[in-house]
Formats: sequence, structure tokens, C-alpha cells
Amino acid sequence: MKNILRTPDSNFEELDDFLYEPKFHQWQGCRVHYIDEGERNAPIMLLLHGMPTWGYLYRKMIPKLVEAGFRCIVPDHLGFGRSDKPTDPVFYTIARHTEILTSLITELDLKKITLVCQDWGGPIGLAQAVYMPERFSRLTIMNTWLHHPEYQYSEAIKKWNMNWQENGLFSVEEPDIAALLLISSGILGPKEAIPWIIHGKQLTIEKHAMKMYRGFKAPYKGMPSSVFNAFRAFPLSICHYDYHRGNGAAQTYFFQQLLNWSKPAHFIWGCADDIFTEDWGRAWAKKMNATFNPIKEAGHFLQNTHGETVVELLLNEISKE
Repeated sequence: MKNILRTPDSNFEELDDFLYEPKFHQWQGCRVHYIDEGERNAPIMLLLHGMPTWGYLYRKMIPKLVEAGFRCIVPDHLGFGRSDKPTDPVFYTIARHTEILTSLITELDLKKITLVCQDWGGPIGLAQAVYMPERFSRLTIMNTWLHHPEYQYSEAIKKWNMNWQENGLFSVEEPDIAALLLISSGILGPKEAIPWIIHGKQLTIEKHAMKMYRGFKAPYKGMPSSVFNAFRAFPLSICHYDYHRGNGAAQTYFFQQLLNWSKPAHFIWGCADDIFTEDWGRAWAKKMNATFNPIKEAGHFLQNTHGETVVELLLNEISKE
């Protein structure tokens, strides 16, 4: 494949809270990065990120899950993290990313999988459980969705989509989107962080917050504008805006099939999220006869702010199965 960007390894050298050996899966000329931590024969935790994050999102969860006896597989979707970044915006479709993840799971021959998914990791990851249910032991669903005709998109997700359209708030050459995590974490308010994102106007923040910001910025630090094309593409793949790019028919099928899921399913939900609301999470969990664990003060990126709590809740549910 032509026109692929690859983030230099040096961008990740200072991430002392994510010092895992990089591994790579080959997919049609592209390198898909993943980390593989824990005993090889241990049951799998497949940890899937969404947009605009990468595997670094799970840095607080991986050590505790490995300690609990699991093998953690944490891939970066193409266009994100340490994975290759095709520059053609047309490349980025949800169906393609679903196919790529299928290829990784089958290449590694992963079995006894606990899926842990959030944001776009939901549509991409839950598809795998429908395609290959024999490989999965349980589902862990956090602040995500699957499109279906009855789904009501929140005003926050509609606004997110509009901000990435032409002339939208984030329609700039080099959006410093890592600063978005400072908003989600409650470190900065939108009035402070938005100028940072769109104009690069950095503020002085505490050392721990800067460390987190640098972690999420590492994949695109010093890279050209086209490195952001995955960031630009995913919001425009939300099905209320582009049904086909978002794989809408397939998402509906996955949603319907999972209503008959017979294995354990656990919802862990950041209830301060205005994108995927608590009401939606509870309603979906009820439809699937799943457990529902709320984290009242957590927002959309609950792994980032409440990773240890997520692990505690998940392990507790597994112990009761």
C-alpha cells in the first residue's frame, strides 16, 4: 500500500508508564501494532480503544489484569497509536477496521477471550463476537453503541460529528487532539482546552496531567497534517451522518444477534458521559440480560480516569459467574 505514515519509535521512548514490547501484525502491507502481556496460555483480555486514543488508554488496567492471571492483547487500530497510518482518508471505514481486527484474532489464534470495548472499539470488537462466538468467553461493554434503527443519537455525538465536518471546530491542519483528554479528565474546561486543540495554545498544567497528555500525543507528535486523517474519518463514520461508511447495516445485525448472547456480558459505564448516556447503557444492558456497573463520576474515557475501578468491577463480576 502506498502513502503510509509510520510514527518514529523515538516518539514513544519517554512513556515510562507504557514500556511494553511492541509487536506487529501484518495486514496487506501495513503494520498493526499490538502489545501482548501475560502468560501465553492464560485467558485473553482483548482491550480495544476508540477515537482519538490508542492502547495507552489501558495503561492503568494492563498490570492489574496480568496480575490477576490474564493475557492482555491491546491492538492499535490502523491510523492510531504505533500502527501504520495510511494517508488516504477513503481508507478509513468501519468495515475495514473490523476485517483487520478479525485478521489479528485469527492470526494469533486467540481463544477464551474477554472482550473489553469502548467507543469505536464497540462496533469493531462486538462484530468479532458475532462472527466468532466460539472464541469469546464474555463481553465487557463500556460507553459505546451499535447502530440500529431505534437508536437515538445524543446531541453530544451529533455535535462531535459536526465539529469534524468541513469548517467545523476541529477542521484544522494540525488539531492537538490529545488535549481533549484533559477535558474528559476534568483537568481543563472546554474554554481552556479548545484553543489548545485548534491553535496549539498550551497551558501550564500539573506534571501528572502533562505526562498523560504527552502519552496521547505521542502517535502524531512532529508528524504532517495527513497523520490526522484517521481522527478526521472516524467521527464522519457515525451512522446518522454516513450510514454506509459506518457499516450501518452490519451494526444493526450485530446488535440484533447480541440480544441472544448466551454467555456472560458485563456493562461498566461512565455515567458522566454525555455522548453515550447512562440511560442508554442501562437500557442496552437490560436488553442483553447483562450486569450493569455504574461509575457515577466517570466520563467517556473511563479507562483513562478510573482504570483501576474498571478492573475491580470486572474481576468481581467474573468471580460471580
